[in-house]
Amino acid sequence: MKNKFKSITIAFLFIAICPKVVLSQTIQMVFTSDAHYGITRAKFRGDTAVASYIVNAALIKQVNNLPNSMIPTDGGINSGKLVGGIDYVVEGGDIANRMEAPIQSAAASWAQFVNDYMGSLNVKGHDGKPAQLFMVPGNHDITNAIGFAKPMSPPTDPSSMVNIYNLMLKPAKPLTNESYDYAVDKINYAHNIHGIHFMFITLWPDSAERIWMQKDLDTVASTTPIIIFTHDEPNCESKHFTNPMPPHNMTVKNKFQNLVEENYKEGYVAGKGEDATNEEQRGLVKFLKIHPNIKAYFHGNTNYNQFYTYTGPDNDVKLPVFRVDSPMKGEHSAKDETLLSFQLISIDPKTEDLTVRECLWNTKPLSADNNIVFGKSATVSLKVN
Repeated sequence: MKNKFKSITIAFLFIAICPKVVLSQTIQMVFTSDAHYGITRAKFRGDTAVASYIVNAALIKQVNNLPNSMIPTDGGINSGKLVGGIDYVVEGGDIANRMEAPIQSAAASWAQFVNDYMGSLNVKGHDGKPAQLFMVPGNHDITNAIGFAKPMSPPTDPSSMVNIYNLMLKPAKPLTNESYDYAVDKINYAHNIHGIHFMFITLWPDSAERIWMQKDLDTVASTTPIIIFTHDEPNCESKHFTNPMPPHNMTVKNKFQNLVEENYKEGYVAGKGEDATNEEQRGLVKFLKIHPNIKAYFHGNTNYNQFYTYTGPDNDVKLPVFRVDSPMKGEHSAKDETLLSFQLISIDPKTEDLTVRECLWNTKPLSADNNIVFGKSATVSLKVN
């Protein structure tokens, strides 16, 4: 009994002398999106028509090397230190590319994703355990499950949606491809991590998604910072909405993909440009005003590294947003592979600050010294006023 008491006393003394052991733990996440298994890159590391599984495997290898990288002195969280532990890895959707011929099935793409992002990923968190993988679906994943205006082969394959659902929501009775129903089986879940509430939602926070979000936020204190991960950018794409004209079918002419439940409000053909979804965005803005503790928003879909502020169609809201690149379909990196990047997210729960850093992972494509180079960085406060 005396030895046990002595051990406890020593432990408390150690914590008192070395408070960083308790207080300095940073939440660290890697964020990437749009893996698009099933397609090829035009050029990659001296080769042409390079398969997605080769490119994604190279990305994962660089993620595995990230903990040994030195963070630049940029004034952000952990500035000038080794990266160290990676607690979580987030995939922002479009795991499988849409199955238009000759693209492979969603099932084949999912198998390749599992091999890379689950079989080869070996980073560990501050607790010494393997990094936890979080996923949200993308528009291609959903389209593969529900169908498309243009022919696909097979016509539908919900494999990636079913597997994401089972892994992230862990239902008592796992879904199967035969039992999956997109109208019911949305991939919405949340985690509280060191006082920060993380929400992972299906595609975009439309009016239907916001019903689930509101129920979730009813359980969260108004002083708790909230971070959203989803696939689509806040100003969303009109074609992702549901055709408002009964029977709400998808056609090449109307261009709708029926990916979110909300009917498009601004016409019977999907519009173009950011202004094409002003009415839909106003619903989101209203929700953001009701929940000012939503402090950051992460997305893929239209892919390049960007840190920006979403102000809404009427410039009456300010939400920090972080757009991430794609290993296969980056707007800039598809043409220039030296711009390929993912993001390192560092959060200090004590100060409630968040730093996001661009990790350029292929700046020397033909060199053995192809180490990660840190690019742009941004730090924002998560404090709720």
